[in-house]
This record gives sequence, C-alpha cells and structure tokens, in this order.
Amino acid sequence: MLLGEYQHSLDEKGRIVLPSKFRTSVVDGCVVTKGQERCLFIFPPNQWATEEERVNSLPRTDQRARRYARSFFASADNQTPDKQGRIQVTQRLRDYAGLGKDVTIVGVSDRMEIWDTETWERLQSEADEYFADIEEALSDYGI
Repeated sequence: MLLGEYQHSLDEKGRIVLPSKFRTSVVDGCVVTKGQERCLFIFPPNQWATEEERVNSLPRTDQRARRYARSFFASADNQTPDKQGRIQVTQRLRDYAGLGKDVTIVGVSDRMEIWDTETWERLQSEADEYFADIEEALSDYGI
C-alpha cells in the first residue's frame, strides 16, 4: 500500500527520486501516465494491469471512452528506477502536469501521484476545508 506525502525535486534532466518507502513496489518497473486534475499517476506493475483492464473495459462505442483511453495509453511511459531510485518523466508529461523543480509525490493506496508542489498545496488546502462534506457526499458510493 502506497501512503504518505513526500517533497522532492525534478533534476535538470527531468528525473525524480522516488520516496524510499515506495521503491520496493516499483523495483520491477512502473508506468507513468496522465492523472486527473493535471497530476501524474505512477502505477506499480500489478496495479497497471488492473488499471489497463479497467480502461479496456470501457465501451468502445462511447466517444468519451475512446478519447480517454487514447490519451491515457498514448501518454503512458514504462520506467524502471535506476540504482538511486530515480525515474525519468517525459517532457510531455511534465508539461501536462505543469511540473517545475519542486514536486510532491503522494501515495494514494494503489498508485503514486506526482504534483507540482504549489498546485498540491492549493488543492490540499481546498480539500481540507471541505473534508467532512466530501466524505458525506461520497456516501452515495458506499464510503
């Protein structure tokens, strides 16, 4: 399980050091792709297989599903951390997420998310403000 929030930096080559707590889940590789709200998702191999199945189960007759699948898979990039625990983030993905030098890596149970730190702090501030209301609204989903 991937949990926690970690402050990191992108180097001049677009590499990021993954938190040491997360490295064992991606020792055999990972997939980096677009996430919602302009973050990046990092999936360990087993979770990527689950996500791939989920996206592939969307109806191909639905234009929104086709567009989502194209964007999701076209932006996906296989990575294997180097000995220092770094992965390369493509320029296209960095641009999508608006990543600068300071990034925040968040564990979200089955995946990691990479956020521009300023964006993350703003979103967290907003979410913290409405945390109880959000939980109540999600009760429709059985939470």
